[in-house]
Amino acid sequence: MNKYGFLMIGSAVALAGMGLMANSINGKQVEREVLTTLPVVKADGVESRNDEWARYYPRQYDSWKQTKKNDKIKDMLEEKPQLAILWAGYGFAKDYNAPRGHFYALQSNINTLRTGAPVGPVDGPMPTACWTCKSPDVVRVMEEQGENEYFTGKWARLGEEIVNPIGCADCHDSSTGDLTLTRPYLERALEASGTNLDEITHQDMRSLVCAQCHSEYYFKNTEYTDKEGTEQVAKVVTFPWSEGLGAEDMERYYNNYGFKDWTHKISKAPMLKAQHPGYEIYKTGIHAQRGVSCADCHMPYKQEGSVKFSDHHIASPLENVENTCLTCHRETEEEFKQLVKTKLDRKEQMMEITMDNLAKAHLTAGKAWESGATEEQMAGVLESIRSGQWIWDYSIASHGSFFHAPEETLRLLGVANEKAQQARLELAGILATLGVTDYQIPDFSTKEKAQKLAGVNLEKLVDEKNEFRELLLKEWSEKAVEAGRLNPATREGMSDKTSYNQ
Repeated sequence: MNKYGFLMIGSAVALAGMGLMANSINGKQVEREVLTTLPVVKADGVESRNDEWARYYPRQYDSWKQTKKNDKIKDMLEEKPQLAILWAGYGFAKDYNAPRGHFYALQSNINTLRTGAPVGPVDGPMPTACWTCKSPDVVRVMEEQGENEYFTGKWARLGEEIVNPIGCADCHDSSTGDLTLTRPYLERALEASGTNLDEITHQDMRSLVCAQCHSEYYFKNTEYTDKEGTEQVAKVVTFPWSEGLGAEDMERYYNNYGFKDWTHKISKAPMLKAQHPGYEIYKTGIHAQRGVSCADCHMPYKQEGSVKFSDHHIASPLENVENTCLTCHRETEEEFKQLVKTKLDRKEQMMEITMDNLAKAHLTAGKAWESGATEEQMAGVLESIRSGQWIWDYSIASHGSFFHAPEETLRLLGVANEKAQQARLELAGILATLGVTDYQIPDFSTKEKAQKLAGVNLEKLVDEKNEFRELLLKEWSEKAVEAGRLNPATREGMSDKTSYNQ
């Protein structure tokens, strides 16, 4: 072949290569344009079915499905039996597990012994508010029925409505795809704390959509007149932020409001239960001070070809250190994990000491009542127990507090332990005046022993729950599928683990 033949072949190969490159560039450009033009998942209303979003956001949806892997049941009452004493008379003494992936949020809420075993829509121990942070169906029902209407009635009333786990419409507008606050109570709390909603930035939103659920709350009795003209009382989720976001700020709010979550079954103290104040304690830490959002650490960006998107496999940053922590911190992965372990070990040691002292204070207070103590004698003790346990609970209930704000966490645990010790000293004096000098704290070293002291009939609760799971729960799912609110395929591969059926 002469040189002209080689040139012809070479030219053809070059042109073909340029064509392929052009097609690739054009394809990526089209992909970029599609991604920057946010699709309309649903023009009107809320699309609460996560699988419907998958057609427009396949990468985000596929990564969200990875939270299915985080299905381990970690029975915290088994690991830390003091908890059953601390929460005696409250639902958490029955059943409390470490959180799992968002994929299981709804299932965990349904399976926990805390939500009871209702047999119908007006039965059971919990209000509808207990669904609030578990599903985008909550957003849909609020829009369809009204916020107060949603918060009215029993938990079981919405069993066939709340069927999709935490997902897209919890944080995103169905018509624009933009981050949005879907829970009105957060907007009210922000305004009460002095935040101008018009000044909220996109970076702020990357934390605030999380704060809708990862924050301290209580159920506020709210009177209203429904659409039929009937007077109703809604139990509305409310954030106690008007005094500030710190533990002592919220304690002051509750004290001024005269609020208690329950009366302790053993000590008779008017107790507060911290829920999960992750956002509040995060705000006291260095990450918030440096402008780092929740999504920066829990939803790092991923790159697939020319496409950059947030990883929706929301989990501990320690499971993905290279793409989370080490983008800012300069240690090696091994060094960083050891540093975090040291912080966690310190918190765990202080937390155990504090829990032991609080549990002993409750039990000793119970002995004081049994021995004839008066309300006047016990008033100061009960206040110390209430305050100490609130501060302890606030410091650890968000699970990641040691990571978000280690110094504040340790400070709070120190304060809580001091209050518990003060209560025990006062109780020793009260018992002495009642002639009790040989009181021995009962053994609460196992879940079984602690729950017995707390008056928990676990066997009965489990039997009732299993009957509910076999009857009413299956009815809910069948009706949801029939109504088109639930695609059963989205539950394929879902494990059904509990702490009581293992």
